[in-house]
Parts: sequence; C-alpha cells; structure tokens
Amino acid sequence: MSEIQRSPELWRQLKATVDVLLQVSNGQSGSAAMDVVPPHLRGAVQALAFHAWRNQGRSTAIRSLLAKKPPAPHADALLCLALGLLSNDADASYDAFTLVNQTVEAAKQCPRTRSQANFINACLRRYLREAPQLLAEADRRLEARWNHPLWWIKKVQQDHPDRWEAVLTAANRHPPMTLRVNLRKVTSAQYALSLQTAGIEVSNAYGSGIELAKPVAVTQLPGFQEGWVSVQDGAAQVAATLLLEAATPQERPRILDACAAPGGKTAHLLELVEADVLALEIDPTRAQRIEQTLKRLGLTATVLCADAAEPATWWDGRPFDYILLDAPCTASGIVRRHPDIRWLRRPTDVVQLAAEQRRILKGLWPLVKEGGRLLYCTCSIFRAEGDEQVKAFLDNNKDARLLQSPGHLIPAAVPTSSVMADNQIGDHDGFFYALFEKTRV
Repeated sequence: MSEIQRSPELWRQLKATVDVLLQVSNGQSGSAAMDVVPPHLRGAVQALAFHAWRNQGRSTAIRSLLAKKPPAPHADALLCLALGLLSNDADASYDAFTLVNQTVEAAKQCPRTRSQANFINACLRRYLREAPQLLAEADRRLEARWNHPLWWIKKVQQDHPDRWEAVLTAANRHPPMTLRVNLRKVTSAQYALSLQTAGIEVSNAYGSGIELAKPVAVTQLPGFQEGWVSVQDGAAQVAATLLLEAATPQERPRILDACAAPGGKTAHLLELVEADVLALEIDPTRAQRIEQTLKRLGLTATVLCADAAEPATWWDGRPFDYILLDAPCTASGIVRRHPDIRWLRRPTDVVQLAAEQRRILKGLWPLVKEGGRLLYCTCSIFRAEGDEQVKAFLDNNKDARLLQSPGHLIPAAVPTSSVMADNQIGDHDGFFYALFEKTRV
C-alpha cells in the first residue's frame, strides 16, 4: 500500500497491527489502541490497521470460506489482516508471496500463533491459487462487498435510499487533508503561495479552506506552530461561519461552544469575531486539548470541564447570543478517517446517542437569549441524529424557529440542499447542521 513503507521486517509491523486489531475488537478505540504502539512502528501499523478495517467485511468472509471454524483470536486477526491486504492490493508496494512469507514469520514469532503458522500459510497459499473464485463467492455477502456491518448497511439504505451505495463507497476512500487558514494572520491566497513555495501541492481551495493533493506532516506546513493554519475538514468548517452569519462587527457576542474538544470549532469562532467564548467539555483530558489548540493559535477562551446538559452546575445565569452544540454522536460521517468506528458501533448506540443529544439540547435551549441562535450539528449520516432530532426539537419547543440550514451533508453525493453546494466545502466528511433561532412565543 502507498501508506505503508516497505520494510525488511514487515512481520514486525503485522505482529504489532494484530495487537491493535484485537484491542478494537474488544471495544477499545483505534486511536487509544494506537497510542501504545512503539513510535518507530506507529505510522506503518496505523496504515496496516486502517487497511484491515476498510477491508474487514471481505477478509472475514474469505476466511470463512477457507476455514470451517475460525482459529483462535490472534491467529484469526493475523490471517484476516493478510487476506485484507491480498484481496485489495491496488496500492500494494510488495508482492503477494512476500506478504505471505512475512505473515507466516509473524505467526512464528508470536507464542499465541506459532502453533498455527502452518494453518495460516496453507490458507493464504490456497487464497493465491483460488482468488477469483473466493472473491466472487465472498462478495455475494453485503458485508464483504461494502465492508461494513450488515446493520449499518441496512440503516444507510433506509436513511439514504437513492444514494446508499455512494455513501458506503465514500466511507472506504482515503480522505483528503484539509486546512483552515487563520484569516486573522494570513489570507488564503498568501497561504496557498506559502504551500507552493514549500513544494506542497494544493488540489482545491474555497473560502478559508485548502485541500492538499496528498497528506503531509503538520510540521511541514508553513506557519503551523505560529497559528497560520489548522487541520479541519471542510464540512466541520461550516459550523462557525453558519452560526455567526448574522453577527455584526460592532457586537462582542457571548458564545457557548458545548462539547468543544478538541477545540477546532472554538478556535474558528474566535478567528471570525471578537467574542467572549465559553468552551465546555465533560472529559478533563479532552478539555486539555482545547487549551493546547487555543495556545498554538494565540486565542483566548474560558475552558470549563462540565456536563453541557446540566447547566445548574456551571451556568452563571447570563444568556448566550450563540450556542454551538457539536453533539456526541455515532461519528458515522467520519468513518473514512476512523475506519474502526464502523466495527466498534452497535445498533443500540444510535438510540442511546440520540437520547443523549436530546438531553443536551433540552438543557441548553433555555440558555439562548431571545433572538439568539443555537446550531446543532453532528458528524453523522444517520437521520436519527439529524432530521429526526430536528423534528422532535421543534415539536417540543414552540419558541424555536428553524433557519435555512444545510441539513445532511453527505460525502461523495449530490448536495442535499441549495444552501451548501459541495464545491463550497470540497471533498468533505458526513455532517448534519440545523440552525435554530429563539423567538417570542
């Protein structure tokens, strides 16, 4: 794969990747599992793990055709990892036989898989002999064809019947690296020129957003440490501009950014207006990331660790002009960036998270002043976390008026509304936006 550097010790990378895959299968997030990987292996392991998750449906289906009974977890993870690489090798930078040999070596080097090295070798060599037939048989299963759990596929089909295939296809693509230029410090044109001078190719530009032709380390970005630019998807950049579209230069609004970590949207608000911003985050560790983000950009906000749905524990009684609620959600719109999510989530998570979203909306709406605005958003493609939430909220709050909003922004799909055309936010993740104004009853 283009993301994976060839190594004479590919087996070490495979062995470390198996540990990450097993942690995720046991409920750990991919990011947390990756944190314990030795730094010299982390880049290669992440690339291998991402490839495994993007191909897990197919690799599991092929393994079931090769073995009547799945082997023990470590051997199964290693076998499926190799099958995922072999069955989708368009980006492969090594030959199939090298991969098989290195996979077998990885099995031999681990006490938990050593006894099954011959079994793994036999399965992989049989796959090489019978690949066309095995692929055709596996791809008869929806999970194999689309590399998502069956419940997820059915939900996307139900929520987006006219474009579900495009949604699932987009989820397996590699996302672009998108930047948000800090217009307080540099114009987009000036920054694009800085990128060109640094030999970094731009593929698209719009407003303060710039898409790179290929990802680079943030340390290579001109002025990154000086706060000229941040990494933020085009759909996420919509939040601050949409919420503040009615703001005037004369006012210094009071803004609440609820569920604010890691602070990208908090920073964007402060880049756009002079404002008094309160950033809330319930997780103390994630709250620290908001502070770090603001420090790098030279911005100031009050950061508070608290539950946004329980304002009695933190609110000073003064209403807010604007509230941004980027609510906890399934993250179903960003699976191309975090492909482990689709395998971590369960159908019950959608219901539980929708209930949490309603709880936070109920807690925050009384804090909006009359004439003020609340922007509800999620990085989700599921209607239970978007359109259905809006309907329920309007039914329960007669003083709420829904303003023109993008609604569901779907990756690689026809724009869902005239408010936000795709070319205004480039190749974006899945998001949902609903903007409410508080009116007199």
